[in-house]
Amino acid sequence: MKFRWSHRNHLEAILRRQAVLSRLPQMGEEDQRIFSWSVGPEMLAPFQECLTGEMVLPVGVVGPIAIDMGIYDRNSNGQLQERMRKTDQVFIPLAHTEGGLSESMLRGSHVGTMAGGIKTWVLQDEMTRDCAFVFETAREAVSLHSWILAREQLLKTWINDPRHDGKVIREGESTARVSSHAELLNIRTHVVGPVCHVLYGFDTQEACGPNMITRNAYALNEHIVSEIEELGLSPRNIFLEANMGGDKKPSYEYFHGGHGKTVLAESVIPDHIVTRYLNTTPEQLQALEWTGLHGAHDSGMQAFGFTPASAIAAIFSATGQDLGMVGTSSMAHAAVSRVPNGVAFSITLKGLEVGTVGGGTKLPHARSYLRMMGCEGPHSARRLAQIIAAGTLALEISAAASMASRGSENFFRAHWTRGGLR
Repeated sequence: MKFRWSHRNHLEAILRRQAVLSRLPQMGEEDQRIFSWSVGPEMLAPFQECLTGEMVLPVGVVGPIAIDMGIYDRNSNGQLQERMRKTDQVFIPLAHTEGGLSESMLRGSHVGTMAGGIKTWVLQDEMTRDCAFVFETAREAVSLHSWILAREQLLKTWINDPRHDGKVIREGESTARVSSHAELLNIRTHVVGPVCHVLYGFDTQEACGPNMITRNAYALNEHIVSEIEELGLSPRNIFLEANMGGDKKPSYEYFHGGHGKTVLAESVIPDHIVTRYLNTTPEQLQALEWTGLHGAHDSGMQAFGFTPASAIAAIFSATGQDLGMVGTSSMAHAAVSRVPNGVAFSITLKGLEVGTVGGGTKLPHARSYLRMMGCEGPHSARRLAQIIAAGTLALEISAAASMASRGSENFFRAHWTRGGLR
């Protein structure tokens, strides 16, 4: 009887998958290590389907890096406001196999700390879900657009009501149909022919929140359909996500912020630190930026940064973030400007999708690394976002300086000695 590959994670299914793979002719005795466990399959089973083995990644920790960061809450209009600032010495975990990455970020963090630390700000914070209502005609799509604009506040009040019927966990259910932790902040619409895109913007607190906003968007869609029947509007199709929400992919729409956390980091490095510890000059750094801006423009790049994805992916891997969100999260704009007696480095991460609760953040190693960075409890998701921005800037400073050395010799030597191939 042919074995049917199961997605289930009970012990028998796990062992059967392992047995099938162990018998593959290309699998040697040393390959059986992928079937051993560091924390046990019963702990890993809730995090994905078809659980069969483990993957080990080395983790480097860099620091301490001095970060002057903000603590934020929302005012009565739902806008972010900075309540206070504090400077912390932070150690950053990096799970990756990219030679030179940890050493380069370490150099940048030392330089930033010597120069007085890296300052960070959260400029925006919301998660967006784009639902599409597809009609027969554009006239109907425009009618829904007008209806939603007129009732935005009513819809926000309805879904955010703590007594909302969908927020009750009923018998036989493991979770409520509507999340009480996702607050609807705003609704925008965009009409494309017979389609009315409805973009819901949520505050997801300490969670990254895609599951939460999906549940709440679904409830909103059902409510809207029931309300617009009296207008004679009946959508042919409703899609929960129609590629205008910004999730897991770079986009022009959200390059300016509006999906995830928009975070800015800056460090002003005095000239003497640039020359002594970065082994280049302010003039060479500006020449590199000028050349890179033209190269980015001519190749059609939206983002401009040296290597933000490397830093973000490494921190994501260590802290249990959704790796698919590196696509949106690495949209960045780095800048170098001359200031009196120094160079101001800055980077803006336009759509950083992170959380400190839910998903892979519940894995034991991820929890330990989050705890190491002080990213637990209230305000921890925005703290994590600012730490990621500071680490990304530290890597940008060091990597750009290596490239700005004469003939990019420092950059070459780092890859020659750390590349892993001989």
